Amino acid sequence: MPNETPAHHVDSLKLTNQVHKSRSPFLRGHKDNPVAWQEWNEESLQLAKKHNRLIFLSIGYSACHWCHVMERESFESEEVARILNESFIPIKVDREERPDVDRIYMNYVQATTGSGGWPLNVFLTPDLAPIFGGTYWPGPNSNIPVMLRGQAGFLDILKRVRRVWQHQQDRCRNNAKAIMAQLRAFTQEGSHPSHGDAQDGEGLEIDILEEAYQHFTKRYDPINGGFGGAPKFPTPVNLSFLLRLGAFPAAVRDVVGEADCKKAASIAIDTLRHMARGGIHDHIGPGFARYSVTADWSLPHFEKMLYDNAQLLDVYLDAFLVSEDPEMLGCVYDIADYLTADALAAPEGGFHSSEDADSLYRSTETEKREGAFYVWTRKEFDTLLSEQEAEICARFWNVQRHGNVARKDDAMDEFTNQNVLAVHKTPSQLAREFGLSEEVVVGIIKEGKRKLWEHREMERPRAALDGKIVTCWNGLAIGSLARTSVSLEPIDPEHAQAYLKHAVRAANFIRENMYDEATGKLKRLYFKGSGHVSGFADDYAFLIQGLIHLYEATFDESYLQWADSLQKTQISLFWDESSSGFFATETGAQDLILRLKDGMDNAEPSPNGISAQNLYRLSSMFGDDEYGEYARKTCRAFEPELMQHPFLFTSMLPAVVAGALGVKSVVVTGQGPRIDEALKRIRGRIRSAETLVRLVPETAGGWLTTRNARLAEIKADKPSVMVCEEESAERSWMTFWA
Repeated sequence: MPNETPAHHVDSLKLTNQVHKSRSPFLRGHKDNPVAWQEWNEESLQLAKKHNRLIFLSIGYSACHWCHVMERESFESEEVARILNESFIPIKVDREERPDVDRIYMNYVQATTGSGGWPLNVFLTPDLAPIFGGTYWPGPNSNIPVMLRGQAGFLDILKRVRRVWQHQQDRCRNNAKAIMAQLRAFTQEGSHPSHGDAQDGEGLEIDILEEAYQHFTKRYDPINGGFGGAPKFPTPVNLSFLLRLGAFPAAVRDVVGEADCKKAASIAIDTLRHMARGGIHDHIGPGFARYSVTADWSLPHFEKMLYDNAQLLDVYLDAFLVSEDPEMLGCVYDIADYLTADALAAPEGGFHSSEDADSLYRSTETEKREGAFYVWTRKEFDTLLSEQEAEICARFWNVQRHGNVARKDDAMDEFTNQNVLAVHKTPSQLAREFGLSEEVVVGIIKEGKRKLWEHREMERPRAALDGKIVTCWNGLAIGSLARTSVSLEPIDPEHAQAYLKHAVRAANFIRENMYDEATGKLKRLYFKGSGHVSGFADDYAFLIQGLIHLYEATFDESYLQWADSLQKTQISLFWDESSSGFFATETGAQDLILRLKDGMDNAEPSPNGISAQNLYRLSSMFGDDEYGEYARKTCRAFEPELMQHPFLFTSMLPAVVAGALGVKSVVVTGQGPRIDEALKRIRGRIRSAETLVRLVPETAGGWLTTRNARLAEIKADKPSVMVCEEESAERSWMTFWA
């Protein structure tokens, strides 16, 4: 039997809560807990080593419902606080501020338990190696009956872990070493030996797009839309892939098949339609919640995230461009308005992070409930609406006398007699049912919605806002709003210009407040001042993507120039010289046990997938073959995983196409009505593996023509549309006079 360390008495360290010093609203929200929360910093980590204490690491985010539940049940408990403060170093982390820390320990929990989520709770040795972890554990103040919990309580876990560390410390450390070896193997994605000088990723053929498509068709839920069963996440990057299959070059359509490309778009649009009509969509105000706990999208977790809505705006726009379906266009306006004219729009510029899932039902109440801002009783319908309005609106949104949330989906008894609004009947069905015209029914529903909205705004406290501005998510919003403005300009110039204005303001805000011109480096977040955390690979990738879209919406070369600078910085800070691809974090981080490389898509697209797309597009715009080589190497870094599971890398698949078939370069020159019409046609469709450059006499000799010498040879005053579809260095142009 190995030597065991004897029990230790409680040391003299007296911790005090430190999170009031943080820039993160999530951390600051825990400043009054009896738990003496510390920040993840060198001082706290050294305390663990000096006093030989385990770290209790708790990771979450402001809008997380179960994070608030665990806070109420455990972190507000004096008994829990006493154990944590006397025997551990309790550290609270905002996953949105430190995604690098979150990814490492999420990988551990997923590998050891088979699932993950937030709150993410992990016990670490003083050397930061994980020894035990999980997500939500019921606390001493839990309202969930013991027989329904199905898991150990947090107090029991704390006492057991403390006892193991006190009495079996050597064994604990040895197990931690073994766990670390397994964790390193588990997180080797994108870290394979370099493929030498192979061109274009020898094994990466466009037929992997067909394999990815087949995966989604097999998992597609034809009844409810989406893929698989509950819970269901939108995962916009996958829907984007399906919608864009038919917009790739003809060679891709030949491989996948024209009929299957149309089917892919149909699957995506059907899913988006179910989401738009489901409870995941706020039917009284704008925006979408993060995900649905039910297979039919009827019951969401009610937090609204910037990154979800920014991506969904992009996807609903694509769906409208493919289908010209008014319902898809309605969702475009809904989400764009949510980003620009609702809670997420920061007055100073940029976009806030999220709205909470939990809120007070009335201002006189003291205990928050999940979804309280969004749910309704039938009695409220009868009180607030006319008799006819109440009857029709209740049928439209499936409002029941005893509520429409199944008991099995209401573990906390928060939805008794409550209704989550979801479209249950179409206006045409209700018109037949009530003997009215469809136009009259639509008018009644609109009036009912107006009254419910007024009541909600006046009487219900709104869910808490996480007001921090995160660079990468703002990049997603900038890009989606820029694309939306361009697509809407011909049909609704007023809204188009409003959306573009917000995209421009956000980009300007980041440049002025979250970017160092001298070093070329980004900060991760801003909240009442710029935070201390440096930007990660995704901050650079998503912002560069947004700036490219913003250039194509405004043809302001300063956005491309900034994107070029950021791209060079991203390469210098994050590039893997041995295996290619981009690490998530800069080199030299002292507070991390692993340096990960993200290739797979999740709720957000992969930084490597978006970076590969950016590099190909910038290579096309600048005539820069070096950028193209970085893109090819990025794809090759993930080649084994891409070949085996292409459906996990859908954000990288456009780069695979670009590597195999090249990027179409479109240059529009001159001015006049026919040029305006040409631009309208170009912008009025989904453009995959294609870039757009605008040259006019005013920009001749400017930065872009200096960056790309071939553009300097083009006559900017002559009206023309020039297209180059070749990949080779000897690119040739086809000119179409407008």
